[in-house]
Amino acid sequence: MARPPADPEALFQAARNGDRAATARLLSLIERGGDPARVVGRLAYPMSGDGYTVGLTGAPGAGKSTLTSATIGHLRSLGLEVAVLAIDPSSPFTGGAILGDRVRMQDHATDPGVFIRSMATRGHLGGLSLATPEAVRLLDALGRRWILVETVGVGQVEVEVAGKADTTVVVVNPGWGDSVQANKAGLMEIADVFVINKADRKGVEETRRDLEQMLDLSDLPHDAWRPPIVATVGNTGQGVPELWDAVGAHRQFAEQSGLLVERRNFRAAEELREIVANRLRERARELCTGERWDEVTNDVVGHRVDPWSAADEMLAPVEA
Repeated sequence: MARPPADPEALFQAARNGDRAATARLLSLIERGGDPARVVGRLAYPMSGDGYTVGLTGAPGAGKSTLTSATIGHLRSLGLEVAVLAIDPSSPFTGGAILGDRVRMQDHATDPGVFIRSMATRGHLGGLSLATPEAVRLLDALGRRWILVETVGVGQVEVEVAGKADTTVVVVNPGWGDSVQANKAGLMEIADVFVINKADRKGVEETRRDLEQMLDLSDLPHDAWRPPIVATVGNTGQGVPELWDAVGAHRQFAEQSGLLVERRNFRAAEELREIVANRLRERARELCTGERWDEVTNDVVGHRVDPWSAADEMLAPVEA
């Protein structure tokens, strides 16, 4: 098979024509950032907006990858095509994604209706929080109407990334108990559907009761969406059709209530704000180097100039 072209525009056209290798290379450009990634973004943006994104998050060991694999199988049984972004922290050695137990999803790797990519921060300015929506838009522009975004854990970045989906699924295990109380602040805010995975173990009803009590205490408005709680067994696929029904119900609610448009508008504004903030931080790093920076720093250290006045002097060229 011929190697896809290196030019972003040629790659984009090849990917639009169904070249999976070109799609993979475009995602690599997005991960690395820089001018080539900007070209990809400009090409994809006008063609995006028809895809629907489902985020899956939860504590490590909750069985998210197995559940994601089962969900892929269910979608394919319905005749739906799907793309999966498996979001990992960057490896401290290679900068690449740590695949972990995501090899389970490779059962679907040869299916032309499935595209799976494990994604890491790499060199992207702004990290996963900016690279992920760009990757989602690319897959959307390439015709993928269902995009699953699975995150590795419940750290700040992972919750933030999953929470940027149109529907967010939070996966817990039986007996989560005290951990629910410890983690509810972040997860309760983003959950649209709760899944009790590994439901063949003891403690399912107790966990369901804990989640219901948390929802009762969250003081939801009477017309707000109340996240349903679905029990699944990822290894066997038990409960996965019910999970997907819950996702579909949330999508219908979000579309009919205007919530989907509201969320997407908010995310667009937040992404723009984050891009501006990151570019300003990058400019600040550039300003805080060189001979002039050393001179001003020495003046502050020597108590000849106060820090605020020194900052004004350094920022004068930017603010002019």
